[in-house]
Amino acid sequence: MPRKLHNALTPLAVKNAKPGRHGDGGGLHLLVKPTGARSWVFRFMLNGKSRDGGLGAAGQGGMSLADARDEAAALRLKVKAGIDPIEERDREAAQALAAAQAAKVAGTTFKDVASAYIAANEGSWRNPKHRQQWRNTLDTYVYPVIGDLPVAEVETAHVLKILEPIWKEKPETASRIRGRIETVLDSAKARGYRQGENPALWRGHLAQILPARTRLSRGHHKALPYEEIPAFVRSLHEREAVAALALEYTILTAARSGEVIGATWAEVDLEKGIWTIPAERMKAAKEHRVPLLPRAVAILESLEPLGSLYLFPGPQGGKLSGMAMSMLMRRMKVDATVHGFRSGFRDWAAECTGYAHEVAEMALAHTIENKVERAYRRGDLFDKRRRLMADWAIYCASDGAARGEVIPIGTRSKA
Repeated sequence: MPRKLHNALTPLAVKNAKPGRHGDGGGLHLLVKPTGARSWVFRFMLNGKSRDGGLGAAGQGGMSLADARDEAAALRLKVKAGIDPIEERDREAAQALAAAQAAKVAGTTFKDVASAYIAANEGSWRNPKHRQQWRNTLDTYVYPVIGDLPVAEVETAHVLKILEPIWKEKPETASRIRGRIETVLDSAKARGYRQGENPALWRGHLAQILPARTRLSRGHHKALPYEEIPAFVRSLHEREAVAALALEYTILTAARSGEVIGATWAEVDLEKGIWTIPAERMKAAKEHRVPLLPRAVAILESLEPLGSLYLFPGPQGGKLSGMAMSMLMRRMKVDATVHGFRSGFRDWAAECTGYAHEVAEMALAHTIENKVERAYRRGDLFDKRRRLMADWAIYCASDGAARGEVIPIGTRSKA
C-alpha cells in the first residue's frame, strides 16, 4: 500500500485548511485557493513525468475526504497498469461529446434547419411575397422529399429528385428552389449538422447534370407592345375604379406595382410633382425619386378626398390589393402583365426617343451594372428623367399612330 503521510488530512482539516496545497498521501492533495475554493488533486508519475489530475470540488457540497481517497486509490491502480488517467478521461469526454453531437445531428432534419434559417433571416427580407414564397416552395416541392430526412444525409440524388420533375416545366421556380436548398444546406454545415460538398451547388456540380438556365425559357413578364399602350390607357379612362387609376399611374410612372400599391401620401409632393419612394420599399434598397407629370398629379388629386393613408386605398380600407390591377387587366381581356408595362416603356424609350440609355434605366430604378460607373455617379438625372417622363405621358395620351410625333389630349375630369 502507498505510504501514508504523517499528517494525513481529516474532515476537520479539510474544512479549516488555509490556502495552499495539503497532501494526504498516495498522491492525493487538497488544493485551497485564496478565495477559499477547495478541490481535490491527484498527482502521479508516469513515464518519468509528473502530472496533476483534478478530481472535483472538496468540502461542503463537494467530494468528501473518504470518496477522494477511494478515487485516488482507483487511479493509482490505472497508473500502475501504465494508463494515464488524464488522457483516459479526456478521451472518454471526447467520445461522449462526439456521441452527443452525432445524436443531435441524427435528430436534426432538413425542415428543422430550414425553419431555423427562415426565422433568423425573414426579418431582413423586405418583400412579404418573398417570405411567403420561401415557405410555399419548400412546403410544396422540398419537404415531401427531404423534409423529415436528417440534414446530414441529404445527397445529390435527393436534390435531383426534387428538381428534375420541374426543371424544364417550371425553370424559374426550379432555379429558386435549388438556390434555397443550397442556402439551407450551407446553414446546416455552418451549424455543424453536416460536412462535405453541398449537393445543391450549381457550378461544378449540378451544372454537369441539369441543362443550363440560359438554354431554358425564363418566362419573362408578358408585355403589351408599346404601340398599343395609348389605346389601353384610353380604355382605362372609361373605368372609375381605383384599380384603373392605380394602373394608369403605374404606367405613367413606369414604377413597379408593389411600389405603387404601398405608396402613401407622405411620399408625394403634389406641388413640386415629386414622388419619393423610401429605400426600404425599393428593390435595390435605395431611395428613388419619381417625377409626377400633370396627369399623374390629377389622378392623385382625384383620390385625395378619400382620406386614406395610401394613395390607392382598397375597398375595405388599407391599401389596394396586390391582385387588383392584374384582375382588372384580366377582365379587360388583355394578355399581358402589369410589370410588362415597364418593358413597354423601355422599348418606347429605346426606339422612339433619343434619351441616353442610363436615363431610361434610372427611370426604371435599375441598378447600374458597371461597378466603376456606379461608384462615380452621384446624381439621379432627375431633370432629364422628368423630360423623359413628360414625353412618355404625352405618348400615352396620344393616338399612338405616330412614332416621332405625339399628340396630347386633355385629361379626364377629377370627379
